[in-house]
Amino acid sequence: MKHLLHSHHPFRIFWFSVLLTLGLGSLIFSHMGVSGLWLFTILVVLEVTFSFDNAVINSKVLAGMSQVWQKVFLTAGIFVAVFVVRFILPIAIVMIASGHGFMDVVNLALHKPVEYGKILHEASPMIDAFGGAFLIMIGLSYFIDYNKRVHWMRHVEPILAKAGRFENFKVCIMLSVAAVLYFTVEAPHKSLVLISAVLGIVLHIGLELFGSFFHEDDAKSVKVKTGWAAFASLLYLEILDASFSFDGVIGAFAITNSVLLIVAGLGAGAIWVRSLTVYLLRTG
Repeated sequence: MKHLLHSHHPFRIFWFSVLLTLGLGSLIFSHMGVSGLWLFTILVVLEVTFSFDNAVINSKVLAGMSQVWQKVFLTAGIFVAVFVVRFILPIAIVMIASGHGFMDVVNLALHKPVEYGKILHEASPMIDAFGGAFLIMIGLSYFIDYNKRVHWMRHVEPILAKAGRFENFKVCIMLSVAAVLYFTVEAPHKSLVLISAVLGIVLHIGLELFGSFFHEDDAKSVKVKTGWAAFASLLYLEILDASFSFDGVIGAFAITNSVLLIVAGLGAGAIWVRSLTVYLLRTG
């Protein structure tokens, strides 16, 4: 029994996710029956599938943060992941896309979910451009790194790593991608897609600058981030989580129009992703 409570044991890590999922599942079953429970299960699996790679990246970033900031992300960060990203953020997007006020959109989400889902779907080019640009910048930052020594694709990665000598190389690539998007999307979405992509690029650069400003890179610097440097990493992780979640939120409306069911399913899935992050962090 004692080994089950060890910090590295799956039981210690996943018990809350299991308990929460069973609790929400029971509540949904009592109100919506088998069909509601089935949809809830699909949404949980959908969220975990979309965000599994998010857990891998999260664990790598968290490994460089102090235990205090790790706990902040894994506790207070859950509120952001479930309530803000899966409920408030889609409402904010619909507000921008439709021009309605906050309470009008909340009323739309709760009482006219079909119309709410339609507006959110229509805003997908803006969402995809912003989230896609941010995620591609993350990928480019990994590959285009002059100090990178570990290469999985030995014929390609060393060449990309050498390009890291040029500080603005990845920015030039992404601005080129943004320009291509501008000339390939439908006319009504051109300006919005371009602005969204540029904002995604600027946000990533801003977070990098914010983090580097508070984190010394010399040989004497502490390897574990604390203070403002850790806070910058926390912001980075929350925005990363939101970027990975956009597709899940939009895809959920193809499964059900019930906003509360979507929040419950994706929220439970987000908790599982947090547990996976902890598992990967503690097991290396």
